[in-house]
Amino acid sequence: MKKTNLLFILLIISGIGMTTSCERDDICPESTPTTPSLIIDAYDIDDQDSKKSISKLLVGGIGNDAVLSGYTIVSTTQIVLPLKTDADSTEYALIKDTFVNDNGTTDDTSDDYYDGNIDIVTITYTREEVYVSRACGYKTIYKNVTFTVEPDSDNWIKSRQPLNENQSVEDETETHFNIFH
Repeated sequence: MKKTNLLFILLIISGIGMTTSCERDDICPESTPTTPSLIIDAYDIDDQDSKKSISKLLVGGIGNDAVLSGYTIVSTTQIVLPLKTDADSTEYALIKDTFVNDNGTTDDTSDDYYDGNIDIVTITYTREEVYVSRACGYKTIYKNVTFTVEPDSDNWIKSRQPLNENQSVEDETETHFNIFH
């Protein structure tokens, strides 16, 4: 009888130890800020205090030919661009007045492509990893961010302006650059 009671007590103690040493699941809440994207607002070149919609905008990544989700021929006054966390620059093709060029073969969609006024932009920066929490890990913030437009004979982006000297991208709640078109 004493051996049974002793065994029962040991099981209870070990069970208590197991339940008190357990921790809640580490889940990063969706409300926790993670690696931010670059935010660009579009303004009228002739009235620089007025926002101006970019008509039929398509945003594509350079080097991977992927169209950025949410930017397949849309009209908008704001562009949100994710930046690479494994490189010190990111390039995009911003195509204004986009249309599908059927290459003269209306019945064959295999040779169709997007066309319009293409401006190639390069965003360069210095990356810094910042610890968020055990559940969320690290996020990347971007320092000394520059935004350049590759010159061509028909740039639709006429001018650009950082909102701060030594522009950084640390959150997604504020605009980082203005473009004028």
